[in-house]
Amino acid sequence: MINVEAVYWLIGALFIAWASLIARDENHPHRVGASSFWGLLGLCFFYGTWVTAGTAPAWILGVAVLVLVALAATGRLKHGRAKTSTPAERVQYAAKFGNRLFVPALAIPVVTVVLVLAAPALTIGKTPILDPKNTTLVALAIGAIVAAVLAVVLLKPKNKLNPIIESRRILESIGWAALLPQMLSTLGILFTKAGVGTAVGTLATAVMPKGSLIAGVIVYCLGMFIFTILMGNGFAAFPIMTAAIGWPVLVQQFHGNPAIVFAIGMLAGFCGTLCTPMAANFNLVPSALLEMKNKYGVITAQVGTAIPLLVVNTALMYFLAF
Repeated sequence: MINVEAVYWLIGALFIAWASLIARDENHPHRVGASSFWGLLGLCFFYGTWVTAGTAPAWILGVAVLVLVALAATGRLKHGRAKTSTPAERVQYAAKFGNRLFVPALAIPVVTVVLVLAAPALTIGKTPILDPKNTTLVALAIGAIVAAVLAVVLLKPKNKLNPIIESRRILESIGWAALLPQMLSTLGILFTKAGVGTAVGTLATAVMPKGSLIAGVIVYCLGMFIFTILMGNGFAAFPIMTAAIGWPVLVQQFHGNPAIVFAIGMLAGFCGTLCTPMAANFNLVPSALLEMKNKYGVITAQVGTAIPLLVVNTALMYFLAF
């Protein structure tokens, strides 16, 4: 069975491969620090397997995270000048291959969806081929591998390792922000375990008018919006606001439909995603990759959509969930 640990090991191997390329780049301004950062991160993906199994201490991962933070905070991740095609060469490639350039990219969602739908039938004996608990993640990893192979077969680069070389360039352009979604998701779990949701709920119920449904809906949606801005991730904000307002007030007190309340609550949180630099993978990475003059240009373009959407989501929850 292909389980999620195999995916983590593949990711770890890629980080180590990128670290090796950086370490061999003599022109890299901080090759020791940058290669150490990505190499250590790759080793964490391997070591995490034994931590999850309970056969290795977790504190070592904690120390590794502190080292990663120190390397990023001291500016050790300035990217080097990886060899890549020139703008003129890219124009030539686009004219030569045309729409075939989109085939590898489109292969990722197509392969993922096909494997997820076919997963129940993909068995050897009675053993499933894909991890039933993490089918989507495993299918996505397979889709990415298929896409890389297709890119090499269709485009026929001189160096067959071009997918790894180019991905190293993109990774260094993104920098430490590539880890932000993972860190923020962990932060949401830590906040919930620490009782932040309960504390927010106590404060909110003390301020809200008693018996006011509209106040509860506004506080929940606005809270999802604000916490997502602060934490950069709607999934991190969700457990906090749901423990504070969503479940005890909107569902238990006002008997709201849980599916509608929580689905629209997440949409309200996503409105915050459009407005925050903390959601670096959505709002800062595109600016870096497109070399925009204003690194917050994506956010300023999205605010005009986010605020009206928040109002609409709040109204939809009020009228549809109760």
